[in-house]
Amino acid sequence: MRPTHQRDPRIVITGMGAVTNLGHTAPDTWAGMREGRSGISPIAGPEFERFGIQWNVKIGGQVKNWDPGKLIEVRELKRLDRFVQLGLCAAIECVADSGLDFTKIDGEQAGVVIGSGIGGIRTIEEGELMIRDRGPDRVSPFTVPRLMANAAAGNISIRYGLKAHATTHATACASSGHAFGDAMLAMRRGECNVMIVGGAEAAVSPICIAAFSAMKALSTLNDAPQQASRPFDADRDGFVLSEGAAMFVIETEAHAKARGARIYAELLGQANSCDAYHITAPDEKGAGAARAMRWALHDAGLNSDQIDYVNAHGTSTPRGDEAEVLAVSRLFGDHALKSKGGKLLMSSTKSMMGHSLGASGAIELIACIHAVREGIITPTINLHNPGRSRDEKTGAVIEPFDVDLVPNHAKERPARYVMNNTFGFGGHNCSLVVGRYE
Repeated sequence: MRPTHQRDPRIVITGMGAVTNLGHTAPDTWAGMREGRSGISPIAGPEFERFGIQWNVKIGGQVKNWDPGKLIEVRELKRLDRFVQLGLCAAIECVADSGLDFTKIDGEQAGVVIGSGIGGIRTIEEGELMIRDRGPDRVSPFTVPRLMANAAAGNISIRYGLKAHATTHATACASSGHAFGDAMLAMRRGECNVMIVGGAEAAVSPICIAAFSAMKALSTLNDAPQQASRPFDADRDGFVLSEGAAMFVIETEAHAKARGARIYAELLGQANSCDAYHITAPDEKGAGAARAMRWALHDAGLNSDQIDYVNAHGTSTPRGDEAEVLAVSRLFGDHALKSKGGKLLMSSTKSMMGHSLGASGAIELIACIHAVREGIITPTINLHNPGRSRDEKTGAVIEPFDVDLVPNHAKERPARYVMNNTFGFGGHNCSLVVGRYE
């Protein structure tokens, strides 16, 4: 049995911010999740058009009609990659939402941890084109501080004077899951009493679309973009690449109560594991994912039957979804199985938003927080035939999934404890346990 980390001080969430394809703020993003809307659309942008080719994948979860200049000065914007712009705007919102005035806080007790799987890929692409078209002398001197994966954390720390624990995690799709785990451990060690934590990604770019397409990882349902992301459905054919950011203010309970803060929820437990199996494919039996979930429960001091909802990683890939359902079914047992009267709910918000890689876990935490606060469980849309796959000859669903995956419409059900899963290439698995603050 793993040793349990100390759960004092209690760690609470006091501010939320987001920029996503469902909304340019955390409340608007939550409204889209709750209503089961899709943020997937045809990909648009000169960066794709300039190649003059036909793309095999023509859909994505782009953040459209968004003006970062409303929150960031135009002069500063030019020095920031799009993933940093997304992350910084989300951070500005979460700080305002928290009511914190960082000028009155000891910066040596404040930190930041951000996750980003890809970082400044847009800047890298722009620099390569500049070299090709105009020569190396025309590459911007801001290229390195724009492209580096830690640019979001660095810019957020500078803006708010966060001088204590400051790190960036780049563990593919598990990045923001690791960010929260790192932040929680730092606070438990007494390094910080307030932190900004989250994830940011802007990887809907030509090289990423081409590369993931070459891997056969992306959905090619180009004619029906809003139906393309189909986690857990037997007809799923890959994930939809998306962008976005979500940031949160977390504090020790004592720090939050001392200033009379509104508390959204409590962070109770965290854990991570590695499959040690394959660089891109998950362990077919879901053993690594199950370890992360089991250890997170132990860290939170909870039993599996106390979890009311699992926000699944659920990307809409054939093998990934199957492995996660298998892991949940084995770990939670009868509590998860519909055929046994199980009450556990599990859904994937990626059905609505697509997969924002390193930012996905942070964005999905919004659904977890509202689940414990409002008792609303977000749906898995486009889920009509839950199961492993279809028989090529008969068309029948092979091994229907025996878990309530909240198909197509949100459910109202009180939730006291929920789990947030983020899994990434490299075999990385993170699980976070969130509880209603009482």
